[in-house]
This record gives sequence, structure tokens and C-alpha cells, in this order.
Amino acid sequence: MADILPFHQKRASTADSEPEPLWREVLGQSLRAAREEQGGRLVDVAERAGISPQYLSEIERGRKEPSSEMIAAVTGALGIDLADLLFGIANTVRRGGSTGLAVGRRPSGPLLMAA
Repeated sequence: MADILPFHQKRASTADSEPEPLWREVLGQSLRAAREEQGGRLVDVAERAGISPQYLSEIERGRKEPSSEMIAAVTGALGIDLADLLFGIANTVRRGGSTGLAVGRRPSGPLLMAA
């Protein structure tokens, strides 16, 4: 029988705390950071991904919520691993921050969920 994992509830927000970042904003920041780290131009990455530069710009600014196919196309154009990108975004959202590059390495060994 499968184990039931506990659902982690959000911490109570206070007046001083920042709102939780939106997933699409962290995704966009991560993609932009990866592109800029490589020295890539928006128009070149968009062309390799098969999308318009305007659409890629809107993704990077967190204005659009791209489909999984679009995310795969952009990560492919950037030459970054989709799973690493998603893992990094999940960690960033979990921390409640939206700064820094969310493309990270997955930990080696089994992934454990804290209770």
C-alpha cells in the first residue's frame, strides 16, 4: 500500500512578509537568467525555440503562462535541462523568494520529503 505524504500548509502570512512568488514569474526570471548567463540574445533564443521574440519577452517578464511545449522549446533552445529548471523553480517557490537563478542540480540519491 502506498504511503501517504503529509501536505505542508503555508505559513501564516504577516504584514511584513512578501507575497509568495507566482510560478510563471520565477520561471521567467530563471529563463532570462539562463539566457543572460550564456550571453544569448532574446531574438536568437526565440528563433531557435520557434517562437516570437515578443512572446519570449513576455514569458521572461512573467506576463504569460507558457504551455509545457513552449517551456520545452525554450529550454531546448537554451540547452538547459528541463528537469533541473523545474526542480530549481520548485525550490525557489518553496523558499518564497524570486531572486537568483532557479536552474539548479537535483540532489543525488533519493529525494526525501520532510514531515
